[in-house]
Amino acid sequence: MIATEAAAEGINLQFCSLVVNYDLPWNPQRIEQRIGRCHRYGQKHDVVVVNFLNRNNAADQRVYELLAEKFALFDGVFGASDEVLGSIESGVDFEKRIVKIYQECRSPEEIQASFDELQRELETEIDEGMKLTRKKLLENFDEEVHEKLRVNLKESTEYLNKYENWLWELAKYALHRHADFLSEGSAFHLKNNPYSSNAIPLGLYKMGRHVEDGHVFRIGHPLAQHILTDAANKKLPAAEIAFDYSGHPLKISILEPLVGISGYLSLFRLSVESFEEEDHLIFSAVTDTGAVLDDEQAHRLFSLPGHLGSGFKPAKTISDKLQQIFASGQSRIIEGISARNSVFFDDEMDKLEKWADDLKSGLEYELKELDREIKYLKTESKKILKLEEKLKAQKDIKELEKKRNTKRRTLFEAQDEIDSRKEGLIESVEKRLKQLISTTELFTIRWRVM
Repeated sequence: MIATEAAAEGINLQFCSLVVNYDLPWNPQRIEQRIGRCHRYGQKHDVVVVNFLNRNNAADQRVYELLAEKFALFDGVFGASDEVLGSIESGVDFEKRIVKIYQECRSPEEIQASFDELQRELETEIDEGMKLTRKKLLENFDEEVHEKLRVNLKESTEYLNKYENWLWELAKYALHRHADFLSEGSAFHLKNNPYSSNAIPLGLYKMGRHVEDGHVFRIGHPLAQHILTDAANKKLPAAEIAFDYSGHPLKISILEPLVGISGYLSLFRLSVESFEEEDHLIFSAVTDTGAVLDDEQAHRLFSLPGHLGSGFKPAKTISDKLQQIFASGQSRIIEGISARNSVFFDDEMDKLEKWADDLKSGLEYELKELDREIKYLKTESKKILKLEEKLKAQKDIKELEKKRNTKRRTLFEAQDEIDSRKEGLIESVEKRLKQLISTTELFTIRWRVM
């Protein structure tokens, strides 16, 4: 869609994910409105912004520099927000200042000096606006919200997603005697190899997507695989853990009601072999009063710093209660897998039916065309007076009839192949329905939230 400025006013374009600014407005609020048409609730992709810029125009370059670097309009979450843009009072006033520079400045030196002055005037207001917005986001929103926001990499010293954070914390525990972890950035120097593998070199490791020097530390790396395997195979005795909510820097709403409360928790691994091999972690957790914690609460407990206490042996009544909760969670997962497999089976059968219909329709159409052509040639051959030409016409008809017979056999063979494929799919599904289910109790703890 090619649109005028009218497209920036009050319409929903979340089905688009690419904005091309053919002309780059001087008013940052107008640019934010354009991007905001696509960057709306329901958008499923990152919104990409492409700006056309005249590189030979010094003033245009400085305008873009201000918009991109100071207002941070095109990346991050702290730049293009109403509160930050509101710090410049009015985008119209800013636009008027730009117009004045274009009208009055005649040399690159004058342009640079005027823009430097404008930038100095705005710098304090913009920086304060960004700091305030960042503070509101980090202090007032839950940890769950932080995980869902893609923060500018420079602002967050390389954002790590949930699984990368888990791997990082596990690596710090597993390698604390074998590596020096750097205070800045997600990086460490591996001094010696704790695993007998030649695929793990010593040296600098960094976690993230833009690693220029050193080894990229991610889940697929041999070092990470050894750490994960080692952790998964550990036998963990029952123990008491005190989780420190008051010492956690971030707010976690669903854990606030648990402060001052204690209980029991078990973590089980459920492995299911069906259409695919799947592993699921199921938390079973109760308070001392018998209240059941939901999965998210139990999971979030492990976001808190904890202090290990002494070991204990849970009473049979507690173990039975935790087993009941696990059984309920297992049933939900098995039902979900069955429902998903059912949808998969329906989709596969639907694809097969459509393929069969297309194949049969194509062959039937070709047969009808051959019948029509044979009928036409037979009619025409009766009009021929010369015997030689009549013989040739009959040979042509015979060739077409042979071709028609071949097509008919192909149609029957295709029907047999369709039936064979259906039988194969049904047999495959029957085999996969025989699910192999195994469960493992990973650990049991007595917990307390301080």
